[in-house]
Amino acid sequence: MLTTAQKITAKAQGPFDSQKTCQTLIKQGLITVEQAREILRTKEKYFEKLEKVRRIGRNRSGLRISNPVTIVDVISAMNLKRADAHSRLLDEEIIFQALAKDWKMPYKKIDPLKLDLNLVTTTITKSFAMNHLILPVSMEDGRLTVATSNPFNIEALEDVARASKMRVRTVVSSKTDIIKLIDEFFGFKSSIAAAENQFAAPEVDLGNLEQYVRLKSADELPTNDQHIVNAVNHLFSYAFDQRASDVHIEPKRDTTIVRMRIDGMLHTAYSLPKNLHSAVVSRIKNLARLNMAEKRKPQDGRIKTERGGFEAEIRVSTVPVAFGEKVVMRIMQPDILFQDLENIGLTSSDLERYHAMIGRPHGMVLVCGPTGSGKSTTLYSTMRHLATPEINITTVEDPIEMVYEDFNQIAVQPSVNITFGNILRNILRQDPDIIMIGEMRDLDTAQNAVQSALTGHLVLSTLHTNDSTSAITRLLDLGIPAFLIQSTLTGAVSQRLVRKVCEYCKESFEMDAKELKKEMGLAIKKDGPVRLYRGTGCQKCRNTGYFGRVAVFEVMPYSETLVKLTTKDTNAEMLRATAMREGLTTLRENAVKKLLEGVTTCEEVVRVTWEQL
Repeated sequence: MLTTAQKITAKAQGPFDSQKTCQTLIKQGLITVEQAREILRTKEKYFEKLEKVRRIGRNRSGLRISNPVTIVDVISAMNLKRADAHSRLLDEEIIFQALAKDWKMPYKKIDPLKLDLNLVTTTITKSFAMNHLILPVSMEDGRLTVATSNPFNIEALEDVARASKMRVRTVVSSKTDIIKLIDEFFGFKSSIAAAENQFAAPEVDLGNLEQYVRLKSADELPTNDQHIVNAVNHLFSYAFDQRASDVHIEPKRDTTIVRMRIDGMLHTAYSLPKNLHSAVVSRIKNLARLNMAEKRKPQDGRIKTERGGFEAEIRVSTVPVAFGEKVVMRIMQPDILFQDLENIGLTSSDLERYHAMIGRPHGMVLVCGPTGSGKSTTLYSTMRHLATPEINITTVEDPIEMVYEDFNQIAVQPSVNITFGNILRNILRQDPDIIMIGEMRDLDTAQNAVQSALTGHLVLSTLHTNDSTSAITRLLDLGIPAFLIQSTLTGAVSQRLVRKVCEYCKESFEMDAKELKKEMGLAIKKDGPVRLYRGTGCQKCRNTGYFGRVAVFEVMPYSETLVKLTTKDTNAEMLRATAMREGLTTLRENAVKKLLEGVTTCEEVVRVTWEQL
């Protein structure tokens, strides 16, 4: 006797027949015969459990999803190891890729950043999309491309063709991706549309520099409006899902653009109606405890939130631009900011040198590099490594990157005369062991940092220089006497972030060492062909060939030889040549090591170390 769940499943098996699906996976080398037998033996238990979960989810959402639990859901839930790659699990996406290949249909991993919000939400209704798990993804030459997990649902596809009055091309995508994107896009669109209807802005809204004067202002929209709240929540959730480090909300003349920085590169995510810009900004300001009435001055604030069981902080910065207030939100996640020093990208020899530098009871260690080179991660990871109940760590930051209770963190506030330079005098009365200064930007700060190092404290700070040896000349330029640098500096670290080759589309190729030197300017200490790696571009990396970033370092201990060379007339080139003779591994050399290990590409090495050509 079949259960209700089994009857529903049997009725809709169609292309998801258990035996045939297992045969397809065996044929493509994804599972073994033994794994297939295990799937068929235990599938009923999983069907029951998953169908119960599906019914609960359907009742909560209020939307009917006609697709029942299939063998694909069962295999995904079993967390089987792939027969062709034991380190990876057989997930839903791989199964659908295999089925699409067997069905002789294209598979598409949907990139949310490339979807047109209006196309997705106006072609079909949310209820129809969720009922049949169909999502419009693109339109080209009068033909609509739709993604579905069941391309054999002919009746539903014909309905889409009639509703859109276009020919429909079908691609296969995973069920989870389609459900998630339907929720996100229709939810965001409905929130925006409802807010736009409820709070109609004036027909002319040209922002700060082209102010439209009228008798009764309605620029300030209520921040407690539920539609705006939902829209902003969607933005945050979307940014976390896309691994964004920054979110830019940029007002233009007729619209507002939302861009997200992913792996160091900006991508346009949304285009919002201009008349909602003020409401969205006000909502973000409210969350960040900023002055919503103040639109003429830059403001800084922060939002603390939770994501996946972990706390994350969002730094909010607003500044008036030509057409209104621009908002930039930097997302600080603990798993990125706090890492083990062994995992941040240091080579074994550089790690040993760095441990020796930060292991001293006093002195000054400087981390150098441009904005966005990962200096904060290095400093926070270092402080967490050093933090013990016996150590008092005090930081001065502008602003505080991430609140961490093991540190005593002070935010710079120039309005009440709390600056890097001024507060350091007070910190010394707080009995610190380690002092971290967010940035050494002027003589006053540098002098106080040097005095702190002289009086028996370990001082960590950052400088904006191109390499580690330039830290010495920068301190001299700021006005620090050479004899004080000689007495306090322990070492300097320079760093950059390179994008990593995507593991999902990684391929190897060979290039002659001479050709590599001639075309890319990269010197390899060997002759003949060199094996390199690159990403061909796939759905996981949005066809960029890169997924994630890793730091490359240049670690320079301040040796006795360098001490003797440090004078008011110090020559930067002589310092660097001496450091290299003593074993300094340059940024370029460490980046080339990452290249030969298959971590990154030639183009990335050249891009981030162009100063050392």
